[in-house]
Amino acid sequence: MKRVGLLLLLLLSGVTFSQNKFQGKAVYISKTTIDMSVWGNQISEQRKQQIKEQMKNFLEKTFILNFTQSESTYKEDAKLEVPTAGGGRGFRGFGGFSSGVIYKNTKEGNLIEATEFFEKKFLIKEKPELPQWELGSETKKIGKYTCYKATMTKVNNDFDWTVFRRKPNQKKDSSNAKKKDAVRTTFVTAWYTPEIPISNGPDDFGGLPGLILEINAGRTTMLCTEVVLNPAEKVVIKTPVKGEEVTREEYNKIIKEKTEEMRERFRGRGGKGRGRGRS
Repeated sequence: MKRVGLLLLLLLSGVTFSQNKFQGKAVYISKTTIDMSVWGNQISEQRKQQIKEQMKNFLEKTFILNFTQSESTYKEDAKLEVPTAGGGRGFRGFGGFSSGVIYKNTKEGNLIEATEFFEKKFLIKEKPELPQWELGSETKKIGKYTCYKATMTKVNNDFDWTVFRRKPNQKKDSSNAKKKDAVRTTFVTAWYTPEIPISNGPDDFGGLPGLILEINAGRTTMLCTEVVLNPAEKVVIKTPVKGEEVTREEYNKIIKEKTEEMRERFRGRGGKGRGRGRS
């Protein structure tokens, strides 16, 4: 019955918007925390705090979602973007990334992530399955909008950087292999508003009867701080076209191979340096 009420609210609020062919933009602040406990006593508390401060530009970012009724682009705010090697979608690990753009066509169910890895451009093309959201009755205000709670368990298909955390003296065994191959999931809580009836949201999130204004996923929080509907300057959505077209699986394989290559290269340099000695 609760779901029926939400759908009715969506249909009623959608009448006005559909007549106006609405468009707009939403500003999101993304914050990610890192688990420093994995280092144990190997690093002092003072050093851990220093690392957190140094990583602040990677972990706290501002993004802009430009949207129409069926299309959107999500990218880091160009005015605030820091020219570093940090990933474009919050904190993605390390090395060689540059901020990109996520294009979504909710009508056709397509998603394209335009990104760059070691100065090479890629277009990661996906047709994601519909997310299995559980709609709740709990509400709260975000700005002037009444938002409803929804939850789901999301399968993580981004590259798993923990594969490189294994210590050198740690032997491979069948149990480790099983852990590596295990499906990684994240519990996600979303707050969406039927008052803006588009099935969209920050990053690659969507699939709810209203714009998502807040996401809590693992250690990352994305909060909408501003919504502008039907701005004076027309919203133009451009489909990314530059880059090598790959699937998510192919891109993850490229990251792994390139990272392993770089690790071996550094090891090789270190070995040569130790072998020469000093004259």
